[in-house]
Parts: sequence; structure tokens; C-alpha cells
Amino acid sequence: MAVKLQSHIERVLWSQDEILHRVSELASQISADFGAVNSPPPVLVGVATGAFLFFADLVKKIDLPISVDFVRAESYGSDTISTGVPKLSLDLKLDVKGKHVILVEDIVDTGSTLSCLIAHLESKGASSVSVCTFLDKPARRKVHFQLLGQGKFYKGFECPDYFVVGYGMDHAELYRNLPYVGVLKPEYYN
Repeated sequence: MAVKLQSHIERVLWSQDEILHRVSELASQISADFGAVNSPPPVLVGVATGAFLFFADLVKKIDLPISVDFVRAESYGSDTISTGVPKLSLDLKLDVKGKHVILVEDIVDTGSTLSCLIAHLESKGASSVSVCTFLDKPARRKVHFQLLGQGKFYKGFECPDYFVVGYGMDHAELYRNLPYVGVLKPEYYN
């Protein structure tokens, strides 16, 4: 008998419609902010794997010429709490020297991964680093990151302190395919 993923979810925090509406708003804000900049088009860097659905939906709605690339930074493994020590396992292919970079994240939790990635992009010569995160979870923040240059911080939703999955976010590589964001029942991760 097939397991229904929805039965693993305690409650839905953001529906597919709410998500897509908010992504459109973020894309409009980025288009307005970077459309006025008299410089090369920004490079949007998706943080794999959790941000892949958010990244795809976001870039389709940005009304600017942009370049895209990916990095992979891991700090969770199959656990529900960040290790606090991110590991970069896939680096950029594009040269970001002198460019505006927008890091696209699924969730900013402790801030450790983001701080590491900003420092990494600074070492590669990015002129500014902005962050566009789908979810921001300030209750878990341990590292207060500094944006680079004229970088801006964009957030989709502020996330309460629950373990959430869906819309690209996972637990042990599962649940990424849910079209909404929901709270995973504790019996599925304890």
C-alpha cells in the first residue's frame, strides 16, 4: 500500500497559492531594485538542494537579464538541527568577480551556512551579495551575517520554530516534492 505524504504533515503553514503569490512579490522587488542599478546583470546563485523549487519559480518571474549558477552547502545531513559547520560540496562555475550576486536560499536558520557562503563569494571578488531566502527562522539564529557591499535581504516568510518540509525542503532527502510547506509530524524525524 502506498504511503500518502500528506499523512506525515501535522499542518500546512503556507499553501501553494500563498507561496507562488509571495514569490511573485519577491521577484518584482528584485526586478525593481536591480533594474535601476547601472551595472552588469546580477548573478543569482541557488543553494542546492533545498532552494531548487523556490529558485526556479523566482528566476522565471524576474524581469531582468540575469545569470544563474548553483552552490551546494550542507549543514543538516539527515538530522533536523544544523551542525553549525557548513560544508561546501559544489562550487560556482561562473566568475562572480565585480558582479552583484543574489544568493537564493530555502531557509536561513542558524545563519552559519549563509555567513560561510557570503565569505566565499567575497573571496571570489563579488562586488555585493544580497540574500533572497524563502523562509527566515530568526528564532534559531546563532550567527549574525553581514551582507556584502550594497547587498539587500529579501525574505518570503518568517518561519516559526518548527521543523518544516516541502517546496524543496526535506528531511533525509524526502518531502521535497510537496507543493506546500508543512510541519513534519515528530514521529517521522525522532
